[in-house]
Amino acid sequence: MKEFTLGEIAAACGGKYVGDKSKLLTCVTSVVIDSRKVTEGSLFVAIKGERTDGHNYIVSSYDSGAVCALSEKEIDYGELYILVDSTAQAIKDIAEAYRAKFPNIEVIGITGSVGKTSTKEMISAVLQKKYVVHKTQGNFNNELGVPLTLLSMPEDTEAAVVEMGINHFGEMTRLSKMVRPTVCVLTNIGTCHLENLIDRDGVLKAKTEMFKYKAEGAEIIVNGDDDKLQTVDNVTYRFGMGSGNDFYAEDIRTNVSSMTFTLCFGEKKYPAEIPALGAHMVTNALAAAAVGTALNMEIEEIIEGFKDYTAVGSRARLVETPLLRVIDDCYNANPNSVRAALDTLVSLKAKRKVAVLGDMKELGVNEAALHREVGQYAAKIGIDVLITIGELAKNIADAAADIEVYSFDTVDDALDEIDTVIHKDDVVLVKASHSMHFEEIVRYFEQL
Repeated sequence: MKEFTLGEIAAACGGKYVGDKSKLLTCVTSVVIDSRKVTEGSLFVAIKGERTDGHNYIVSSYDSGAVCALSEKEIDYGELYILVDSTAQAIKDIAEAYRAKFPNIEVIGITGSVGKTSTKEMISAVLQKKYVVHKTQGNFNNELGVPLTLLSMPEDTEAAVVEMGINHFGEMTRLSKMVRPTVCVLTNIGTCHLENLIDRDGVLKAKTEMFKYKAEGAEIIVNGDDDKLQTVDNVTYRFGMGSGNDFYAEDIRTNVSSMTFTLCFGEKKYPAEIPALGAHMVTNALAAAAVGTALNMEIEEIIEGFKDYTAVGSRARLVETPLLRVIDDCYNANPNSVRAALDTLVSLKAKRKVAVLGDMKELGVNEAALHREVGQYAAKIGIDVLITIGELAKNIADAAADIEVYSFDTVDDALDEIDTVIHKDDVVLVKASHSMHFEEIVRYFEQL
């Protein structure tokens, strides 16, 4: 970390410093909310969660080397601490103050309904060809993850790539206030979190709250193929498949484990390759090309950066087993991302193309209809076999006409019979909302 003293931290969050005043100039070495991650010199922030209360681990954090704790309760332990009304708010205030210690770095804020994490990884791979890059780890993209991302920026950071995820109005405003993006990237506006955001217009309104605290002169980069994002003003670059965008792709081809395409920008065209599957991944690469160009990178550097892309977790991860090829895309799902995954599946060469799909959560009052639309789409584009799991996913099965369909209530039910449905040399897509635990299906396939 950059130098960040206990006195600065207490001032940033408006907390009451309790303890030895001579230690106000002590610098913390890290800020953590998990007591298991405390190291010598850490600030431990006690967060009260749904399952556990971090205040129960304050004493053990001192034993592990914490120099101070941030607490909503008075501590009778003889150690110094900072008392605040809300540790959840305090960590955001502290992160905002720490971000201000990096006035000259580029901070790329990324949001959208689909593809945030993959786009974040693609942009990071590109920028690392020129900059010292710090990025969101995994999908730490919410009101706890974003401050932890900012507070873990090393002193030598030149560019930070920060994923920003929300599901309520007002959340993005709070995230943007911390992040102060110098580059704003919006991947798409889809049908997700509709329980709170109501419709795609609501999603657009919530996502574009990012602009409220963007840095002066910030670049805005959006997916020009998205009808809602076409309404955004003062855009620096638009990316997408349409030739009317500043960055677009031609000659897209699917290989065994990569995509090749022609990157088009202005009057020039460049051959490119990414080590990932799916046309949507090409779109992510186009976003990264736009960011790199906005940050004065040469196209040749950008194309080299594509090659360093690595998938995170269960996001379009290709798994080769002795019997099957599996597209492990079970981290999360909404109608847009499922259709994109189905497109990837049908683009691959195989004897049979099998989709294992489950419930998509947080879709609001139209959830049944949105599931049925996915089933119709799967049948229309030529999936050979459809397997659905879950109550909502039955709507997918019901709408998929004229293809082989199997429907199960639970993952366990499916695993009891799935090996009688899957054949050798099938290529299988596995996708559902994270709460469906479809990683169990992927593990089962890996062990066949």
